[in-house]
Amino acid sequence: MKIDQEKSDFLDEMLDRWRQEQLLTDAQAETLRNSYEAKSFDWRRLAQYSFWIAMACGVISLGALLIDDKILLYLERIFETSDLMISIFSALAAGVLYYFSFKRKRSKSHQVFSNEAMVFTAVMLTANAVAYLGKAIGGSNSHFSLLILVSVIVYALLAYFFRSRLIWVFMLVSLGAWFGTETGYLSRGNLYFIGMNYPLRFVAFGLVLTAVSFFLRNNKRLGMFFQVNYICGMVYLFVSLWLLSVFGNFGTLEAWYAIKQISLFYWALISAAACVVSIYAGLKYRDDIAREFGITFLFINLYTRYFEYFWDNWHKALFFCVLAASFWVIGRRAEKIWNLQFLKK
Repeated sequence: MKIDQEKSDFLDEMLDRWRQEQLLTDAQAETLRNSYEAKSFDWRRLAQYSFWIAMACGVISLGALLIDDKILLYLERIFETSDLMISIFSALAAGVLYYFSFKRKRSKSHQVFSNEAMVFTAVMLTANAVAYLGKAIGGSNSHFSLLILVSVIVYALLAYFFRSRLIWVFMLVSLGAWFGTETGYLSRGNLYFIGMNYPLRFVAFGLVLTAVSFFLRNNKRLGMFFQVNYICGMVYLFVSLWLLSVFGNFGTLEAWYAIKQISLFYWALISAAACVVSIYAGLKYRDDIAREFGITFLFINLYTRYFEYFWDNWHKALFFCVLAASFWVIGRRAEKIWNLQFLKK
């Protein structure tokens, strides 16, 4: 078994300690030591990061191209292509990439990252096709949230047909974008929709998305999307709760600047209560996702309140001294828990 160098060093140390305490004989320790080997280099992680960087650079390159007026004018002179033709070309290119990426997924399933990179490119081309189709049909129509809804439907069908969790994630991201733009359109540019600002709206959105996840879990055809849907729903929910604890139900920064942060304490209590409920549910039902989200955002909320209430009131030396001490205590406690869990396993 090939493992990271850090893990190999730790196992070597533990084997030596168990041998000294006579929990293992020399022969047993040597047998266990020969069952693993330190990796000389983590090529899998390099491949993963390389594809991520390649995709990010591709997106940046496309963005730089689209904001350069000289290049756009030059391309228009060369091609003189209508928006509808660009949409058709993008859709055809996306279709070809979908075909080859999922064909490779069956024949070369071990090439995980290159396959997912092709799917990502196809998803970007799909978004481009939908966007230019909207430009060709709608022109200057301000109700562009309908285009985002079209992309949601397209991604959902593609994810279901090709059994792809990556496309399902893009569908959920597009669904959140549609929800935000649609509620903004229905409120006629007002910053409140049914009395709710954007963070409060997305708290409701995250709750619904998380609840839907449990219906997916028991569905034979959609069960594979349960975990992805659950995690995305929790991200929407807890990030929105955290933003709500900072900004409250205010629609503008001007209104937020006019109040004292302590007046939003009840939103912080609601956010912390949600974290505690998530931790309790995670421990009771052995739900690692709920437990980890609850613990993570409880710490985020506590440190956010610390910065809000003490940054201006305390001397910076004292502020960072207390901050360092708190992280030291957390680190020591976490180290003990981790060691106990390892020894238990």
